[in-house]
Amino acid sequence: MLISLPSQTVGGVISDIYHAEDRNVPMCLFSAAALFGTGWGPLVSGFIAQNTTWRWIFYLQTITCGIGVGLVILTLKETRGSVLLSKKAKTLNEWYEAREQAGFYCFDMPDPDVAGATVAQRIRWKVKEDEERATLMKMISISLSRPFYLLFTEPVVFWFSLWVAFSWAVLYLTLAAVPLVFQTTYGFDLQISNAMFAFMCIGSIIATVLSIYQEKLARRYGKLDHQPEARLHFACLESALMPIGLFIFGWTAHSGVHWVGPGIGIALATVGIFSIYLAVFNYLADTYHRYASSALASQSFCRNILGLFFP
Repeated sequence: MLISLPSQTVGGVISDIYHAEDRNVPMCLFSAAALFGTGWGPLVSGFIAQNTTWRWIFYLQTITCGIGVGLVILTLKETRGSVLLSKKAKTLNEWYEAREQAGFYCFDMPDPDVAGATVAQRIRWKVKEDEERATLMKMISISLSRPFYLLFTEPVVFWFSLWVAFSWAVLYLTLAAVPLVFQTTYGFDLQISNAMFAFMCIGSIIATVLSIYQEKLARRYGKLDHQPEARLHFACLESALMPIGLFIFGWTAHSGVHWVGPGIGIALATVGIFSIYLAVFNYLADTYHRYASSALASQSFCRNILGLFFP
């Protein structure tokens, strides 16, 4: 549960904090963390399971998640605009109340009916979202239903969710295939076969650097506008690396071929999966703005369902 929450919320948080033209780099770093961690997890787990006990895999994960949640609670600040406005309104209203207690009851405000004139008024600030805020059960109902509403009524969300879900499912299929291939074909033990996930980590690093650099290059030559569809140009080409990498992995996984061959295939497939993952996150965040978290939750639901059943 704790592990699945960030994939639904981080995209929305990044959408809150950054404008569309500045969003690519933080989205790249988030996507890199997701894919790098997907490779780093089984890599470390192989050494733990062979040298200690498999239970320590879950102990370590629990400790890491506990520390991460603690850091989030202590350091992560609110980013949603309506909540920030509510806090600002509350602070201003407290200041006005303090002024009134000191004897200053009215403030000269511009008169909307007479140009250049002022009128004395008592001021209190309200936020529209506070006036329209629903009950807790209603908000929970909306949070649970809106992602599915977007998934089944918005073709953009539906098809992009299927696209990223298929690539994510292939990634999870790879998690099951890599140890099997390197143990049975090359005779590696558990920790060395799981160490081959280093190629996935390398692929995610290469994809991150490439994705950051190519957008800067496109912007420099005026080839990138601020339309959401501009996020998809590079993915149209780079996503082809997923099937290319999978074919290399499949056709070079042979005892007569050096183990680096299938490793290169894993790295190339990771670059392709990364490009799809990043494009969908960026595109949905650019398109749905304040509802970005709901749109991203839709595709995350599809990703996790296919990721569960593919292996």
